[in-house]
Amino acid sequence: MRVEDFDFVLPNERIALRPARPRDSARMLVVQPGDTAELSDFGVRDLPLLLEPGDALVFNDTKVIPAQLEGKRVRGDIEARISATLHLRAAADRWKAFVRPGKKVQLGDVLVFEEGGVTLTARAEEKSPAGDVLLVFDRSAAELDEAIASVGHIPLPPYIAQKRGEDEQDRSDYQTMFAEKDGAVAAPTAGLHFTPDLLAALDARGIEQHRVTLHVGAGTFLPVKVDDTDDHQMHAEWGEVSEETAAALQAVKARGNKVVSVGTTSLRILESAAQGSGGLQAFAGETSIFITPGYEFRAIDALMTNFHLPRSTLFMLVSALSGLDVMKRAYTHAIDHEYRFYSYGDASLLFPQKPTV
Repeated sequence: MRVEDFDFVLPNERIALRPARPRDSARMLVVQPGDTAELSDFGVRDLPLLLEPGDALVFNDTKVIPAQLEGKRVRGDIEARISATLHLRAAADRWKAFVRPGKKVQLGDVLVFEEGGVTLTARAEEKSPAGDVLLVFDRSAAELDEAIASVGHIPLPPYIAQKRGEDEQDRSDYQTMFAEKDGAVAAPTAGLHFTPDLLAALDARGIEQHRVTLHVGAGTFLPVKVDDTDDHQMHAEWGEVSEETAAALQAVKARGNKVVSVGTTSLRILESAAQGSGGLQAFAGETSIFITPGYEFRAIDALMTNFHLPRSTLFMLVSALSGLDVMKRAYTHAIDHEYRFYSYGDASLLFPQKPTV
């Protein structure tokens, strides 16, 4: 498909720069595809009433690390400012990163990052056609993790970072209550809407809660630079679905209940785990799944997600689930009714379009 098919105009004032407080006070647009798409305005706190007892929500338990590193590039006597965003761990002592200005980085260059008395250095070992650089650090494993935590900053999405700087509040705002496993450089933002009170209400309603892991990479914010979706290459992300979770979700579907993914990140790892025969299975490894209209969903029955950027892979994904025309009408409705967009914005609950016969 043409990437321009997924374009729409978003007024600048619709971009949320801070989350709703409390988190579960955000609005939620419910989208039911059909001959005439049904668009209903609710709030996130209405979620328990919109699901049935026995349905299951699936949350991503990844934890955002301070993966934005600011420092200098050293080549002999020459120094220059450099910015690196870590996006995929390649080994105990190395990360793949998007570096700016990337074209000026040469193999063997030393990158130095300093903050609060901590100095972290890395060597540029490889450059890929995808535009990232493999950095080999002077520390490894837990020692490297501690240094990154000391010198790094929360990598706010570009549409927020262009409007304001990162502050201490973002350290908590840009983290879900499910965050347990270090590794993400972007938050699974649909999970930001949940609070202990909302989870208690879901539990009282008989809604199951399960966890998966997908360490969200910075590639989620990269623009699609090709004209045709067939030519776009997704960056890999590491994820895991346990045997216990896979079996529990299979049981949910077997009894006729719905598996509801909280966020496109949970959806991507679940669909990656359902690619083989035999339905949803345990999975651990990298995935670069790219979901566009025409994709046949195997693992999920509904999706709770935020509102995404035009021409983005995430808007392509929601269009694959509920239909491109439906999603364009839904986003027009959201804009007209002043919903808040993107990572800190409001939510939507999307149901799949009925397959054509």
